[in-house]
Amino acid sequence: MTRKVALVLVHHPVLSREGEVVTSAITNLDLHDIARSAFTYDVARFYVAHPVEAQRALALRIRSHWVEGNGARRIPDRKLAMSRLAVVESLDRAVEELEPPVELWATSAAAGAPRLGHGEARARLRSGHGSVALVFGTGWGLAPSIIERSAHVLEPIRSPRSDGYNHLSVRAAAAIILDRLLANES
Repeated sequence: MTRKVALVLVHHPVLSREGEVVTSAITNLDLHDIARSAFTYDVARFYVAHPVEAQRALALRIRSHWVEGNGARRIPDRKLAMSRLAVVESLDRAVEELEPPVELWATSAAAGAPRLGHGEARARLRSGHGSVALVFGTGWGLAPSIIERSAHVLEPIRSPRSDGYNHLSVRAAAAIILDRLLANES
């Protein structure tokens, strides 16, 4: 049995460049690009978690335009992808909506704890039951409180650059991780 997979894009608690816990803003590009990746890889749901009502309202207006409004009529493929988007106030609220038991798998490019490799993660997704929430952070990454409560932290996407530069957008990292975990093997 294959486990259900959901994505959760967290805007709080995340880190600032200085390492402080902050709340980041929702960006239109993240909504569109991650929703398209989620639909492409048949992810059950793409949650955007934000504690600020005005930010959630913005995300819902964008979703509505593409699912029910003029955008849905002009670009039907975008309607399909944006239909996977759900806007919630917190990671906990997203977890409540998933089929239990739910495991959190955090993503982080920061150095630290032992990591779950992509190959082993693929195997774990194909066995067991319940749901896996792949948790992505905005800003400069997830706050330690989310990393600590996660069942696993996925190995980061590593740059092949010799100078150490390794700073992908969250939407690029999400697409790469989805491909590594969910792509059909040839």
